[in-house]
Amino acid sequence: MSVCTSPSDEQLTHRLVELTEAGLPLVDDPWAWLAGELGLEVDETLALLQRLQTDGAIRRIAAVPNHYRLGYRHNGMTVWDVDDAEIERLGALIGAQAFVSHCYRRPRREGWRYNLFAMVHGRDASDIEAYRNQIRALLGTACRADEMLVSTRILKKTGLRVAAQRSA
Repeated sequence: MSVCTSPSDEQLTHRLVELTEAGLPLVDDPWAWLAGELGLEVDETLALLQRLQTDGAIRRIAAVPNHYRLGYRHNGMTVWDVDDAEIERLGALIGAQAFVSHCYRRPRREGWRYNLFAMVHGRDASDIEAYRNQIRALLGTACRADEMLVSTRILKKTGLRVAAQRSA
């Protein structure tokens, strides 16, 4: 009688990272593709992803659009000096705005008073200034000051690259 063995979670995790480190392919069902590559059923693949997220190995799975290719050529990191007593509530409100791609709280530093950051993208400079004004209105009197840091060049963004690290 033969024994049927399957890859360990560790082996599957390494393979999953290798398969997805450059992103999922643009196919009708990326989960089915991933499951096929891993030799698993789709529900097993999704369960593995859920375990990795629960364990903190991955934070999220999300689309990362190329804003420039979508016509959004102007970017601004808006920074806000928000009353600490209101930041949790207001940060969630700002982060929920459709025009904010990411929003987060940061500690104040000596010489840097801003504790709330929100990235906005627009088709032109007037778009991002309008978004800044909308954020300012939402923050109201809890906001003491703000600035906008405007992108001057595109930085190459990449995620974790395990395969390259192993071969180095």
